[in-house]
Amino acid sequence: MVKDLYDVLGVSRTATATEIKSQYRKLARKYHPDLNKDDKNAAERFKEISAAYDILGDKDKRQKYDNKEIDAEGKPTGFGAGGFNPGDFNSGNSYQTYSSNGFNGAGFDFSSIFGDDIFSQFGSGGFGQRARKGEDVAYSLDIDFLDATKGAEKSIIMNGKQLNVKIPAGTTTGQVLRLKGQGADGINSNLKGDALITIKVRPHPYFKAEGKDILLDFPISMKEAVLGAKVIVPTISGKVNMTIPAYSSGGEKLRLKGKGIKTKNGTGDEIINLIVVSPKTKSAELENALKNMKDEQIRTF
Repeated sequence: MVKDLYDVLGVSRTATATEIKSQYRKLARKYHPDLNKDDKNAAERFKEISAAYDILGDKDKRQKYDNKEIDAEGKPTGFGAGGFNPGDFNSGNSYQTYSSNGFNGAGFDFSSIFGDDIFSQFGSGGFGQRARKGEDVAYSLDIDFLDATKGAEKSIIMNGKQLNVKIPAGTTTGQVLRLKGQGADGINSNLKGDALITIKVRPHPYFKAEGKDILLDFPISMKEAVLGAKVIVPTISGKVNMTIPAYSSGGEKLRLKGKGIKTKNGTGDEIINLIVVSPKTKSAELENALKNMKDEQIRTF
């Protein structure tokens, strides 16, 4: 005996389209075959509720069903206002078919019920598997500090294939670069996954990066600190001349404008941290000169 479709879905004949859709989604999730692989009754129940929703979820089919123009299988009955029309079998009113693996109704969009990614949750042997983009592939790449700060292009071998990786200026450790379409092959799809390159920047002997700025500890002698001097300073783009003001102290910072990291968002500076270094060779002249200097109060604590 064919059941009443409203009873199959558990809704009243006055239920709105939204209520019918909501109830179907609830039942479809509950009885989906891939979520009930050990329950044969679930597959049959799923077919039943899917068939019911195919009719009640369609405004025109629901009206024909209510008018008894089609039966619970979607077949014309020969009754109702429309009468029997053999052409109905080819006009979009034909009933849906089922296979042993589940619903095969032409034109039925399960993504509207479950969402676009529902079938990606099920295994390759599951119900109605759809095409999927390939998986992303992870790769780790160590690079030099100067390559990270100035930008570079590196070649890597991934899955037997040589790939060129562009390192943007200002790249930092832990940053992930994405190579589109260089990952695993898709499932029933030509869409490949991506290659995700995680960067590790090797430390530099004396440079450090802080945002777009470059930091450098720069040793100077006591003579240079007191009298001032012209010195040569390394930067990430080469050596430059710099003037140390007279009577400089350790810990004071000098700035070289535009000598930092150049990015699309601007260029940083190089920050010079002065470190005053006492002479390692004994000097009686220096000692006498310091003894003759007036004591100066430099501590505030």
